[in-house]
Amino acid sequence: MVVTYDDVIMALKQVIDPELGINIVDLGLVYEAQVADGDVLITMTMTTPACPLGSHLVDEATFMVQQLTDAASVDVQLVWQPAWTPMMMSLEAKQSLGWL
Repeated sequence: MVVTYDDVIMALKQVIDPELGINIVDLGLVYEAQVADGDVLITMTMTTPACPLGSHLVDEATFMVQQLTDAASVDVQLVWQPAWTPMMMSLEAKQSLGWL
């Protein structure tokens, strides 16, 4: 099986932020996912650099992509630019939080 971008995003949607109960893709924490020759590079952020769940979410993202795809390797890089804002959330996430 060849790993695709869609496979990676579907796997990342299984990673739920325990504080909000919303997946990291819909929260807008995943900035980019690249797939090349079976290797996956994910660029993501947290809602704040002081987020106590940062390492947990990175570990969960790595685990889910490894488990649900045929990726040869998975590398998750945390970045802080651009800074996350609530406007990055999907419509579904905003609705589930009662913001719409």
